[in-house]
Amino acid sequence: MKDFAKLVYNLDQTTKTNKKIGLLVSFFKNASDKDKLWCIALFSGRRPKRLISTGYLREWAGEATKLPTWLIEDTYTVVGDLAETISLLIPEKSENSSKNLSSWISELRQLENQSLEDKRSFVFGAWSTLNRQECFVFNKLITGGFRLGVSQKLTLKALSQITSIDEFDLSLRLMGNWHPDTETWNSLIVNDDRKSDISRPYPFCLAYALDKSSDDLGHTSEWIAEWKWDGIRGQIIKREKKLFVWSRGEENLTERFPELEELINFIPDGSVLDGELVAWNGDQPLNFNSLQKRIGRKKVSKSLIESVPVILIAYDLLEFKGKDIRSQKFNLRRSKLETLINNTPKNLPIKLSEKIEHKTWNDLKLIRETSRSRKAEGIMLKHVDSDYSNGRKRGNWWKWKLDPLTIDGVLIYAQAGHGRRANLFTDYTFAVWDGSQLVPFTKAYSGLKDEEFRQITSWVKKNTIQKFGPVRQVPPELVFEIAFEGIHESTRHKSGVALRFPRMLRWRHDKTPRDADKLEDLRAFLT
Repeated sequence: MKDFAKLVYNLDQTTKTNKKIGLLVSFFKNASDKDKLWCIALFSGRRPKRLISTGYLREWAGEATKLPTWLIEDTYTVVGDLAETISLLIPEKSENSSKNLSSWISELRQLENQSLEDKRSFVFGAWSTLNRQECFVFNKLITGGFRLGVSQKLTLKALSQITSIDEFDLSLRLMGNWHPDTETWNSLIVNDDRKSDISRPYPFCLAYALDKSSDDLGHTSEWIAEWKWDGIRGQIIKREKKLFVWSRGEENLTERFPELEELINFIPDGSVLDGELVAWNGDQPLNFNSLQKRIGRKKVSKSLIESVPVILIAYDLLEFKGKDIRSQKFNLRRSKLETLINNTPKNLPIKLSEKIEHKTWNDLKLIRETSRSRKAEGIMLKHVDSDYSNGRKRGNWWKWKLDPLTIDGVLIYAQAGHGRRANLFTDYTFAVWDGSQLVPFTKAYSGLKDEEFRQITSWVKKNTIQKFGPVRQVPPELVFEIAFEGIHESTRHKSGVALRFPRMLRWRHDKTPRDADKLEDLRAFLT
């Protein structure tokens, strides 16, 4: 545990890529095989099941520190992370634990069927033997994941250095359902015994947002243009007469989309298709809000399947006749995909991604402007010679999204952020006018520069009207331009609408509160 706690601490102290890789390499070289597996699992989101509520942890922290609950809550508001708050408040003890990371996780998981008092005793025992860094990691194991700015790409680079295995190969070994309980270091990393796992997906190829003029991309004949749909990225896998559905987040969604099981009789064995899972009705997509009704349910009713049917809009073929073809040029993979889908019945829950025909970039720009009327987010551009890379490879795929919708809103509530932003007010609630009243319509916490956040924080502290726990009410004086990708009606919100991906585009110093938009302006986007 000591070495892993030091790794977590040191990773949090640097933003330098090579430094982070060096820290990971050092840990992997010296850790036990089991601890190495758990390190990879934790950094990729495979944390142990939460067995103790944060409410109990707050209560026990009060007992251990003899501090009142309100003071612990106020401290949490300032620190922004419960695990760190408790580790800072618990007095460091002179005792020293020699147990490693995997031993602590094993003991923690044994608490599942224990009484609340046994859980309390275990937590108090841990707090009394761990130093501050180790206590923070222990609390993280109970309360949440490790968000440390350690991307999977950095982890792969470190693993590649100590194993001499290519990063591209390693990324495939770490895909899909694996767990430190069922794998060893040798079976997962060294020997790749999971080749026999017929459900294993491929690492997803991702696109960069187009950050230059389309005219700079060369001739349009070098690119294939497709619509960018607002759904869930997914792979459909057919191997050994079994069909699996995986999300980009490496979640097995097979049971959540039972209508896709119909494809099992028509997709050839040894096929892996990449595409977008979209709620689709007739000849057009439903909005993402409809799809969300399906995402959160592991078991879906017949009526929900009928009201929100899901299809795969397929745009790439990664495996064909049992052979990995990701290294082939995109236009060749696309040709094979077209043949495969054209040979399936038309009433199946699968649709070939439409090629957008165009002769010039100006033609495509005009077509792109029709995206919203088609309920698309914009256009995808894929180079005809591009391979299917792991993650993002600049110049292969571009996403050319529409400019966001915007509305001017007034800041009415502010709340401190979390982690590094715990000392700044960065989470805001905005309102628009409904007659003479301001109606809250969205929250946003990103889009501004650090200096702007500092200026707003200073203003909030000087102008707070009321406090509601960590939330501060402020006078309606500051106006901001809010950008968002989509909007839908919502009975859960006082405004009657909910925004998709809201963020602050800019602080409108040039506008007074009365210049902010009206609720009718916001609702006009619904039509």
